[in-house]
Amino acid sequence: MVPVVETEGIHIIVEASGCDADVISDPKKIERIFKDAARHAKMTVKASYFFKFMPAGVSGAVIVAESHISIHTWPEFGYAALDVYTCGDSDPEKAVDYILEKIGAKHAHVSEVKRGIREEEGTYTHTILTWEEEF
Repeated sequence: MVPVVETEGIHIIVEASGCDADVISDPKKIERIFKDAARHAKMTVKASYFFKFMPAGVSGAVIVAESHISIHTWPEFGYAALDVYTCGDSDPEKAVDYILEKIGAKHAHVSEVKRGIREEEGTYTHTILTWEEEF
């Protein structure tokens, strides 16, 4: 018997401001932060890849069994665009909180998208909740 996999997941999208430029310009630091965040959030790390742009900026992702955590940074502006998308029993909010603390964010605009909500006619939709946080 094939297990039933739920389609519903949580996708947290974050605009992080006032970040520590030294941290968000270092792909090795970000990779370590992301892997630790995944473990804190009960996610299973499967793979990761991070790329440093010249002269500044990092893009990368950690692929987890539950989906992914990704980032794009602009250290010269103290800005990071962060995504955490998961399904299953993980806790994506814990991952986001951990990452924001470790990258030294001072402000975050957060949107939580509940995705994969099945409608009666077999189509799918999502809902969005948005808020601001100061640190």
